[in-house]
Amino acid sequence: MKSLELFSGAGGFAKGLELAGFDHAGFVEFNKHAAASLNANFDENKVYFGDIREYDFDQLSNIDVVAGGPPCQPFSLGGLHKAFDDDRDMFPYAIKAIEKLSPKAFIFENVKGLLRQSFSSYFDYIIMRLTFPDFPIKDDMKWSDCLKLLKSIDYNQYRGNKYYVQYKILNAANFGVPQSRERVIIVGIRADTGLTWHYPEPTHTEERLLWDQYVTNNYCDRHNINRSLLSMGNYLPNDNKIARLKRVYGLFPPESKPWQTVRDVIGDVPHPETNHGIPDHVFRDGARSYPGHTGSPFDWLAKTIKAGGHGVPGGENMIRYHDGSIRYFTTYEAKLIQTFPKRFIIKGEWGETLRQIGNAVPVVLAERLGQSLKALLDSPSQKSCPTIASIPHAPVKHPQRRVDSNRVPESVTATLL
Repeated sequence: MKSLELFSGAGGFAKGLELAGFDHAGFVEFNKHAAASLNANFDENKVYFGDIREYDFDQLSNIDVVAGGPPCQPFSLGGLHKAFDDDRDMFPYAIKAIEKLSPKAFIFENVKGLLRQSFSSYFDYIIMRLTFPDFPIKDDMKWSDCLKLLKSIDYNQYRGNKYYVQYKILNAANFGVPQSRERVIIVGIRADTGLTWHYPEPTHTEERLLWDQYVTNNYCDRHNINRSLLSMGNYLPNDNKIARLKRVYGLFPPESKPWQTVRDVIGDVPHPETNHGIPDHVFRDGARSYPGHTGSPFDWLAKTIKAGGHGVPGGENMIRYHDGSIRYFTTYEAKLIQTFPKRFIIKGEWGETLRQIGNAVPVVLAERLGQSLKALLDSPSQKSCPTIASIPHAPVKHPQRRVDSNRVPESVTATLL
């Protein structure tokens, strides 16, 4: 099954899909350092280093899946929030890829700021364009006018190429990534396949981690540490939370796996100042703590690894030990927290490698999504395609944007999860 990766970055999404069984038909990447990382880990003959606006999609055929992470800066909570007025908004070119290649499915990742209320109309436009990618649009037409036309389409009567499009906020921690990382995952399935997408179920929970740390001693036993360490510089749940766990589960633990902690992933990695022989595990001095930027506790989830303007935005990319001391994550450690394989090569200087890692889709999350998508596409088609009325609708539960399913026109095909 062939996939094309757009806005490939260092290749987190690509590696995850590869592990799930997809064959790469190509990679498109604009940043020279990220392109160098792709060349080091994948077939360099398939890597296109250049502007997606100049990429020739006609050279490809029989692409089953288009995947990627369009640049998030236009929608990031920490950015300028310019959205469609930002030159870095590449969603129109992601849509162009769907129009040109007509894959069986597509999957895109972006920051949850994309669902902000101030972007709601433009996000509706993105979803509608992905739903009807071949609907003819004049080059000089404003996106807002285009949205009105798209909303007037009767989905069930439309005879062009169309997709069932869904989106949902997923926290990578719930799938075994040792990091609190919430992202919007947009998935489209071509209507004529007769298939219906369902997001994979979470496998890891906070409840199980708290159970292993504070109800039993399993976590401390696994790492051969004293429980008193958990009360030093770590996330501390209140007593009511632990009492509730005991009340709900009694003598039996939650059936899920525990969230993974920083210690779980890099606890056995030697300190970067020792003689360890790991090329990308180099100590970087200068870490500073200040309010809101205090580092990631050693026995809890890492904070979101972020790219930032210079690769190291404050405390998100620092580790905090139990004695209060802090230091920056090395490239090697940040790579493991993003669940890249140990031997995966990230090219560039330290700040540049952190930028690539911070922009990446965690490999384990990409693999889990890829497994679900491949299993769906490998399954027999349904006898008939479901109509739009048969697809369940529910509101997006998000503090900055609540999408009311009652306001969605019948012609809109995006399933709101």
